[in-house]
Amino acid sequence: MKTFEDFVRKFGAQGLGYFQMKEDGLKGPLVKFFSEEDIALIIERTELEVGDVVFFGAGEKKTVMDYMGRLRIFIAEHERMNLIDKDAYEFVWVVDFPMFEVEDGRVKALHHPFTQPKNTDKDDIEEIDSIAYDIVLNGTELGGGSIRIHKQEMQEEIFKLLGIGEEEAQEKFGFLLDALKFGAPPHGGFAIGFDRLMMLISKKSSIRDVIAFPKTQKASCILTKAPSEVDATQLRDLHIRLRDKAKA
Repeated sequence: MKTFEDFVRKFGAQGLGYFQMKEDGLKGPLVKFFSEEDIALIIERTELEVGDVVFFGAGEKKTVMDYMGRLRIFIAEHERMNLIDKDAYEFVWVVDFPMFEVEDGRVKALHHPFTQPKNTDKDDIEEIDSIAYDIVLNGTELGGGSIRIHKQEMQEEIFKLLGIGEEEAQEKFGFLLDALKFGAPPHGGFAIGFDRLMMLISKKSSIRDVIAFPKTQKASCILTKAPSEVDATQLRDLHIRLRDKAKA
């Protein structure tokens, strides 16, 4: 997207709006929907001055946070703003990840269902945080990890919140639940993606530029010609049978 107008055309239908402070007051396509008291409050809260612009989003939380995050990057990278020092290395720890998200009325684990929740006394399930952490360099995630659930009772409760019944939980994760019965100690981990780090250090825009044998977008390797056909003996050893292609 080359211009702000392009951005608005793409995300405006999803709830992106803006106000601009001019000498004769607050202007924008949505001003007519706000009362004078609301406009005065917006100006006061955002401390708007002539020439300032305030952006806002309305709609589903996940959608709004996604395109507002893109908007921040778009503005920062714009040639008129030039807010990003491309020669600097800026690190940040991201913590307090939400434990759950609700999508189409269904509760899902935002990271994975074995992450230890941080606070379980919230009325809104989406306000429950997890003990997870990521390290980010210049806007790119280098690595991360979490503290895992080590109590059987808590793991079973998490499965219930995710709509996983006892029978399904035992079938899919019985080995884990059985192990937790014996008193697993608190445990966690952290891992860094070395190739991502090399991409940033070498100032490349694609991770493929620092991988020795990068795969294409179709997961094929140009160097080794993988995936390639295998003979019948190999398939038999692996107990794999190929289906005949459907006739047109």
